[in-house]
Amino acid sequence: MSLKHAVLAALLEGEASGYDLAKVFDVAVANFWSATPQQLYRELERLAGDGLVEARVVPQERRPNKRMFTLTDAGRAALDDFAVAPPRPTAIRDELMVKIQASDGADPDAVRALVEERMGWARGKLARYERLRERLLDGRDEDTYLRDAERIGPYLTLMRGRSFEEENLRWGERVLDILARRTSPAGRS
Repeated sequence: MSLKHAVLAALLEGEASGYDLAKVFDVAVANFWSATPQQLYRELERLAGDGLVEARVVPQERRPNKRMFTLTDAGRAALDDFAVAPPRPTAIRDELMVKIQASDGADPDAVRALVEERMGWARGKLARYERLRERLLDGRDEDTYLRDAERIGPYLTLMRGRSFEEENLRWGERVLDILARRTSPAGRS
């Protein structure tokens, strides 16, 4: 998948500036795709050049003019085609896993600190995801939302992001337990 499709999907929520999209990516899309603001701006320019998004300039006082982007019919068609094409298998590329793979001779306290840091990130993401969940549900229970909401894609991806971070916490707790047992006097006998 390319950033192109993630940006097009984010624009399903409606017209947005590059700044707005960066905020959306940070909150709602970060559970499955990340991008820097610079990457987003470059991609918006490419999409506009390809006729998949349309930009309009909004004059602002005391600030530079703002460009607002919307999907074109061609952009919606490209996104529809993408949505039904078979996905490529997911491959995990995680620097922490390489560090853990190589950690057998490393300082156990340093390894624990890496795992605890990852767990802290997971907790932070879960807190953000919970705020997003509450905003999406807007007082409705999950079943009502899933039955009646105009768009459920954002909620379905949020569910996946939550389960991923919950699994990061479970894995981290298990790793910390294993490391504690291996370094305790009783665990070494």
